[in-house]
Order: sequence, then C-alpha cells, then structure tokens
Amino acid sequence: MTVSTPGPGFRPRAALAMSAKAAAAVLDRESLDALAALCDLAPPPVLDDFTTPRARAVLADVDLLVTGWGCPPLDEVTLAAAPRLRAVVHTAGSVRGHITDACWERGIDVSSAASANAVPVAEYTLAMILLTGKHVLERARAYRATRTRDDWLRTSRTIGNHRRTIGILSASLTGRRVIELLRPYDLHVLLHDPYVTDADAAELGVERVELDELFTRGDTVSVHTPLLPATRGLVSRELLESMRPGAVLINTARGAVVDQDALTEAAVAGRIRAVVDVTEPEVLPPEHPLWDCDNVLITPHLAGSQGNEWRRLADLALAETARWASGAGFLHPVRRERLAFQA
Repeated sequence: MTVSTPGPGFRPRAALAMSAKAAAAVLDRESLDALAALCDLAPPPVLDDFTTPRARAVLADVDLLVTGWGCPPLDEVTLAAAPRLRAVVHTAGSVRGHITDACWERGIDVSSAASANAVPVAEYTLAMILLTGKHVLERARAYRATRTRDDWLRTSRTIGNHRRTIGILSASLTGRRVIELLRPYDLHVLLHDPYVTDADAAELGVERVELDELFTRGDTVSVHTPLLPATRGLVSRELLESMRPGAVLINTARGAVVDQDALTEAAVAGRIRAVVDVTEPEVLPPEHPLWDCDNVLITPHLAGSQGNEWRRLADLALAETARWASGAGFLHPVRRERLAFQA
C-alpha cells in the first residue's frame, strides 16, 4: 500500500469520528464545507462505533480522523483496521477518552482544541471573580427581597475588587488564560503549580506559592487543575478549612478535584462562598445541601464551549487540518509525555 506524505498538493482522506449530536453541534454546514475543501471527507453518518462493517470500510482508507465528544477509543483493533491513519484532529479538549497507547506507539500525530475550549472557561472565571468580589449575587438577592437600597456609604470594606488576592490552582491552558485576562485589573495573583518555576511565574506576572499558601492568602481561589490520579481530592478538607472567612472557591475543572463533603460543610456553615460549575457526581442529588446554600452558585457545567463558541473549536480543527496536510505539522499538538499532568 502506498501512503502519500503530507505536503503541497496532498489531499488526505478523512472521516468524522464522534457522536452524531457532537458533530451537529460543533460542525455546521459552513465548517463541513470548509473541511471537505481540504480533504476527501467520508460521507455521513459519522463514525460513533468502530466495530460496524461500514466503519471498517471507512477506516481502511483514512489518513486523518476528525474526532469529537463521543469518539470511541482508538485501540489496537481499531488501528489494525485503519492502516493508513496518521493523524487525529480533536474538536474538543481532552483526548484521554479515545487516544490510547496504541496511537502513540504507531506515532500518530494528535491535535486538540483544548486551547480554544479554554477561552470561554477563562471568561466565565473572570466574570465570577469580579462578581463575587462585589458580592453581586447576595446583594442582588437581598435587593429583590427588600426592594430597598442599602446605605452604599456604609458598604463593608470586604466588598470590592481593589487589590484583592486571587489564587490560581494550576497553570493549565485555562489557568494561563485566566491569568492573562486578570492583567488589566488591580488584583494580586498567586499561582500554585508544581511544574512552574519562579522564572516562569515572573514571566506570567504572578507570585508562585505553595499549595497551602494559595488557600490561606487567597480572597478567591480558582481551580484549573486537570483530574488525574494525583489531583483527585487535591482541594482537601484542610485546605478548605484554612481559607479566609468569606473567601470564594471557584471550580471549573472537575468536581472530583475538590473534597465535596468538606466544601459542603464549609459552605453550609457560612465560612466560605463558592461558585461550582462542576460537581461530583456531575448532577447533585435533588436533596443535596449545596442546592439550598445562598452563598453557593451552582451552574450546569456551562463554562466550556457552548452555542456560538463551538465555532471556535471548528475553526481550530480546520486550521490544524490544513497545517497537517501541507506538511507544516500541528500548531496545537498533544504530546504523550505531557499527558501525565494534562487533562
């Protein structure tokens, strides 16, 4: 079998591998037409099961897979059915669900749209940092209840965003984007990340601190670490108990990174406030105490790309496909050796 090399004039054979719902959400007609202009794209339906006869027939000829949410694992059996496959362009963030050791062992090039997905998560985080700094949610609730304005000249000095201390847990793609968005504001930013040096922190414009100091000093601590074996329960009871009274915990990472029982106790007791876009389990039981905490905002895992933000994912995937086909290589590659500390 002859396999062409990416470069000028190379037109890869490609297929979509994800759930039908994910494909419909992320890849609109304009995006599909643009992809078809770059590749010989297999006709629908998308591949959401690699074991079917049709999937095997499609896989036999593909050079590249454009994957998304719901893509099955690319294991040894699947790769054996795809002898030409040399690249995967993922239209979402983490590739852990479908990129296996067999992919790395074959030397398949992998790209991810994680940097694009980090943008709305960081925007959500910035909004919540500023809103909670002004106690907007609580004060709006009180205003609705009383229909009377409070005496603004007697506002507590704990309210406001002037020179507040913001702790960022992990210099992940999202964490770094949050740091970037915080630069125009009069805030002091702390960072804990075991892989970041003092020189790295200085370049980012933040103060590098140990994990315990992040929680004792931060007026707000925002969690951006991926869920890995080493980070499960990382935000422990001890760290939550060490937070300043009235401090805010924001979690847009994964619910299991935080000791949720300890968070619940601290929130119910009124010791801290919280904004959680992710929980463990993903949807809390209806009777869970956090639902009724006035000092907790729970959102339904909406910080990541949704609605018109999906177009950013598609645009990145299109750009990566064009680069790879031209022989330039991916601008947003996923490296096997970095998966130990990435989502």
